[in-house]
Amino acid sequence: MEIGTLVLMRASRLVTLLLLLQNRGRLTAGQLAQELEVSVRTVYRDVEALAAAGVPLYGEAGHAGGYRLVDGYRTRLTGLTADEAQAAFLAALPGTAAELGLGEALATARLKLRAALPAELRTHADRIQERFLLDAPGWYGDADRTPHLTAVAGAVWARRAVLMGYRRWRAPEEISRRVEPYGLVLKAGRWYLVAGGPSGPRTYRVDQILELTCLDDEFTVPADFSLPAWWSAHLTGFRARLHTGHAVVRLTPEGARRLGVPPAADGGWTQARVPIESVDHAHGDFLRLGAEIEVLDPPELRARLATTARTLAARYAQGAGA
Repeated sequence: MEIGTLVLMRASRLVTLLLLLQNRGRLTAGQLAQELEVSVRTVYRDVEALAAAGVPLYGEAGHAGGYRLVDGYRTRLTGLTADEAQAAFLAALPGTAAELGLGEALATARLKLRAALPAELRTHADRIQERFLLDAPGWYGDADRTPHLTAVAGAVWARRAVLMGYRRWRAPEEISRRVEPYGLVLKAGRWYLVAGGPSGPRTYRVDQILELTCLDDEFTVPADFSLPAWWSAHLTGFRARLHTGHAVVRLTPEGARRLGVPPAADGGWTQARVPIESVDHAHGDFLRLGAEIEVLDPPELRARLATTARTLAARYAQGAGA
């Protein structure tokens, strides 16, 4: 490792140590070593370096001892670096910054942000962190493996094109494509890459990227492109393509609640016209509602559900030991 890199690493660690003492008050050498992921001996050397630089801190021996700053002292080293500023915007998403290679920067950014807050706001921020948590992924299914996420994020940030091997749902399933990464979107725990190509912006699932080569080709994102606006339009178009048909159904009050349909005022059955993707898809969705739904139209869907119901009834009528 280069000497310059070592110097920068130590300088960053000294700032972090100083901010830890400013934010938390008295800390032992062992606690500081655990926070900084270094040895206790390294902490001793860092404390000596800060004291030699004029930082007013002192140590107290004994069971309740430790290092602390002189009362009233506050460092002004609260400016954020570029990486820390990026990480700060991801602070509400557990694991997100780490996935993008910004975990350490996020931890330092939080310390700096907390150090810059007045005492009453600092307490409020601590309460928010203690009482609210956003866990984006769904309950079912393992989290997607995204080994190329960090590299993709780097290409997005550097505005450099990539050559990627990609797996898609239609033939040919595996393709190779040069794209220009415009931005990344985290949707329901899954990462999507929005990238430009010959046909305009397209969406790619990051977990379906098989291999990735970052190129030296720099690109410029079109002046009229907005990632939030494009993603919103993409979702609207996706839903429009998804729900190409409709079904007429009767619902119990519970069925109406589960399907998100306004219930009948008299508390009885509700008739509604609901969008469906296809007969196959609706068959699976409506089966989950059991006896809370009756399909009136289309006839094909009603017949499919009736056949399934008769099959299930016959199977359960045979008894568990049959």
